[in-house]
Amino acid sequence: MTYRIRFTEEAQDDLLRLYDFLLQRDIGLAEQALKTIRQALTLLETFPFSCRKAQPDTPLLRELLIPFGHEGYVALYEIDNATTVTLLAFRHQREDDYH
Repeated sequence: MTYRIRFTEEAQDDLLRLYDFLLQRDIGLAEQALKTIRQALTLLETFPFSCRKAQPDTPLLRELLIPFGHEGYVALYEIDNATTVTLLAFRHQREDDYH
């Protein structure tokens, strides 16, 4: 089974924010980070239940860890139904929390 991946507006804004942060420092690094995130998201197309639960009492709310260099990113997503996954937020692992 293949799941369709949707992005909330907030998740899209998060990706732009993370990209812009790196873009100010190194365009190549910014492009590589975006490529790494996109590649990691392909896991959700077939195995969305394989990632960790974001909250113990909410089994459909999950987090995908995306390694990048010595750190990485975290994607918060929800499994909507048997065909759709919605990305809710992205953050760098050093950020305090999702917004």
